[in-house]
Amino acid sequence: MTVVIKGHWFYAPWCTVCEQLDPIWHQIGSELKSLGSPVNVGKSDAMENSDLSKEFKVRSVPTIIMLKKDVKYNYSGPKTKDGIMEFADRVSGPLVRHLSSVHLFQHVMSRHDVMMVYVGATSPLKGNFTSVAETLIVHTFFFSASRDVLPKEVSLPSLPAVVIFKDGTYFTFNEERDGDLKSWINRERFPNYSQIDGYTLYSMGESGKLVVLAVGEEKSLSADSLRYKSLVEKVSTDYKEIYSRNFYFGFIKGSEYLDGLVMGELSVPTFIVVNLSNDGFFLPPGAMETERHLLDFLNGVLDGSIQDQGGNSIDQRAQRIFYNIKVTLKPAFIKSPVYCCLLLITPFLVVAILIYLCRKKVPAAAAADDDVLLLAPSLRQRRKLTDKKSE
Repeated sequence: MTVVIKGHWFYAPWCTVCEQLDPIWHQIGSELKSLGSPVNVGKSDAMENSDLSKEFKVRSVPTIIMLKKDVKYNYSGPKTKDGIMEFADRVSGPLVRHLSSVHLFQHVMSRHDVMMVYVGATSPLKGNFTSVAETLIVHTFFFSASRDVLPKEVSLPSLPAVVIFKDGTYFTFNEERDGDLKSWINRERFPNYSQIDGYTLYSMGESGKLVVLAVGEEKSLSADSLRYKSLVEKVSTDYKEIYSRNFYFGFIKGSEYLDGLVMGELSVPTFIVVNLSNDGFFLPPGAMETERHLLDFLNGVLDGSIQDQGGNSIDQRAQRIFYNIKVTLKPAFIKSPVYCCLLLITPFLVVAILIYLCRKKVPAAAAADDDVLLLAPSLRQRRKLTDKKSE
């Protein structure tokens, strides 16, 4: 029996990103239909269908979700045709895809930077692996294979086993060393070094690792940007055994996402280490010209000699809200300063009017209380006079 899977998009008429996504969404629907995919796509105005939005806990637009056997999967990747199509293919297929031959294994391995593979017969570990896949299938594919399908150079201490293939090597899960299987897979589901965009960087926050970034220009890279990029890539490879447990490494074009994190404009090119789990970051204490400088920076982050900045304290969150408002309104002020001033002043005027109206409607009882208070001194004076006469 074919399982009908629903892909749904919540939008709003005023959303610019939604407007850009609309033609892409129609292309996706047509292509999935032509491919015979079990995925049926639809869309809803989140404002008009507020009950449906509440049911699916839609907090922002655009929101893309997929329903499969009453399980909801939220898409958090880039709003591109390729990204959404891969998500649809990943979620609509089996949770764990079986690789039945050496040729198929090699083909899949050539297409994926990171592969999660269960090796062996049915076991409690496979049940755990499948349960993890049900949650993390939104991020990555999960596979199973027999031992003879794997490359001969892969050495497994015992079966069954869960193996991650990435960065030209492989890692075998060990519960005593690695802890919970889901946490381990979530921590290791990215390449050690990669070109990173805002969506990937946001997702890395769930891994629990810090991310070492070389930040370059948005378009044409300068010689310094290329040197920083090469330096990070070299350190990620040459010192993998030392740093891979604590860090991911990458290169990112443009500092827009990071500017919001540090609440300022980063001078590009630069290095930065970010902790997406708590919105914290570390900046180099001085010039970063050599490999030794970068290694000292990373060691300082690990041993605590370099102080972390930012974070998600109440104070930092408030500052970040005001910063984002400032950044959002600045272009509007430049374009239409009078309109923006009126927009900002209006709430204060409304509050002032409400306070004025409330003061006008003070209960008579309150006025009477004021009169009693005013008369009280006079009563005390009369009592004093009476006391003096009696003397």
